[in-house]
Amino acid sequence: MRSSVQRIPNAGLVSLFWLGIEMVWGALLAVSLQARAQQLQPQHALTAYGALAAIGAATAAVTQIVIGVVSDRRRARGSRRIEFYITGAVIASCALFWFYSAPVYAQLAGAVVLLQIGMNVAIGPYQALIPDFISEERMGTASSWIAALRSVGNACGALAAGLIRDGRIVAFTLTAALLTSAAATTAHIRHLDLLNAKPEKLRFTRAFADLFVSRALVFVGFYTLLGYLYFYVVQTMHGNVKLTTGFVLLVFTVAGAIGAVAAARPSNYFDRRAVATAGGIVFVLALFAFLFSHALPAILFSAAIAGISWGVFLTADWALGCHFMPRHAIATAMGVWNLALLVPQMIAPLLATAVLTLLHALQSSSAPRIAFVLAACEVACGIAWIWRLPAFRVSVETVRAGNTA
Repeated sequence: MRSSVQRIPNAGLVSLFWLGIEMVWGALLAVSLQARAQQLQPQHALTAYGALAAIGAATAAVTQIVIGVVSDRRRARGSRRIEFYITGAVIASCALFWFYSAPVYAQLAGAVVLLQIGMNVAIGPYQALIPDFISEERMGTASSWIAALRSVGNACGALAAGLIRDGRIVAFTLTAALLTSAAATTAHIRHLDLLNAKPEKLRFTRAFADLFVSRALVFVGFYTLLGYLYFYVVQTMHGNVKLTTGFVLLVFTVAGAIGAVAAARPSNYFDRRAVATAGGIVFVLALFAFLFSHALPAILFSAAIAGISWGVFLTADWALGCHFMPRHAIATAMGVWNLALLVPQMIAPLLATAVLTLLHALQSSSAPRIAFVLAACEVACGIAWIWRLPAFRVSVETVRAGNTA
């Protein structure tokens, strides 16, 4: 017979799989994808990177929606979605070794597609885990755990990709983190009771649409920053570019974890639109600070401010998303909502390339800084759009009751 202690969700353990997932993305999206594109297509690195990012994001979008529908049907029959986490993590682990050893660009593209399939077989259902087990009054705290662990995972992944020269060792490190975190989360949720969810169809309300558009605009800016940070370091700093980029991202993501922790209580008690806006405004200011940073200390300071504000935004954004989507079809809804993250992965490099081409700056040393200005404008538009959402916050009494439960 299970004890009542076993049935109490631990938000940290429930969210731990994000650590391994974001280690993979931190390594690939910030360092390895650009570095491997430059290694295999040195004369057309920016174009090669943009194509890989777009192909990968398109694969992820299709996979998440399909798997989301399947996992919601499994959830309706009592599944905790564990089978998807394990299957996805194993497929992604195999793809990681292929990615870091691919000798030609065509194979690299194939490895990216397989990796996106594996990762999103796991991520699509996993996005629904917090709403599956965590009640509304604890959503801000749980969202803070997610944002913090994702930030730490990004930092560790970027650092591994920047410090470790042997691709096989990088692949082994990422695989170990992915499989270990998946095992820890699944071991915990096996003893938890699913929250009740009444059957309801997925409806695309105005609030859902506004949340989608706002998130998409902000993430276009984020992926523009992430995609051009490596090239920004190339143009600004001397020495080991991969190591320096990894270190900058380490500061950004550790600061992001701090911002996520700081945003937990405000996301429980205050209007979550205001919390997200505060984070977004400071993030935009930090992007402009990069323009005037020409030495490593100034770059690290800008990265720290950007990271803290990004952690605040992520916490409020996730809490808003969990509130405005139906629990019964949460994985499907999350899959659609996550298109606001995946589509920007495709659009950001293509849009930045188009703007730089229009300005005749694609091959110039100022290209990364122009991309940062574009990123700031994109984030600002997303933050403005968020105010189309209805005001929402959980009552103080409800939060207190949830914290003492």
